[in-house]
Amino acid sequence: MKSMLKIVGILLLAAIVFASCSKNTDPADTDIFAGTFRGKIGYIDNEKNISQANGSVFVTKIDTRYDFRFSDGIPDLTGVQFEKKDANTLTSVGSDGTGLITINKDKLVIGFTRNGRTWTADCNR
Repeated sequence: MKSMLKIVGILLLAAIVFASCSKNTDPADTDIFAGTFRGKIGYIDNEKNISQANGSVFVTKIDTRYDFRFSDGIPDLTGVQFEKKDANTLTSVGSDGTGLITINKDKLVIGFTRNGRTWTADCNR
């Protein structure tokens, strides 16, 4: 009988924990912005001028910064800080580059310059 009560108690506790954690999560606090976006990408510096109509950008979040890993030989854009524009959109901030990066769950738009290098993207999931 005691073992049956233990099992019922553990199941009840697990159900309470599961229910309380799943309802209060703001989508902007999760990693909905991470993942692969596909579309038009580009890159320009002193040595390269790359443009690809069917490229991809893989977005990862590390702490409070985002990294953008481009396909087609385009160097990565790393360490970009963002602020929340609304519940489901992030916009780039900070003094490490100029331009704009806007990302939401469905679309990524990049027009960003840092140290004489320029990245562009107009991609969707």
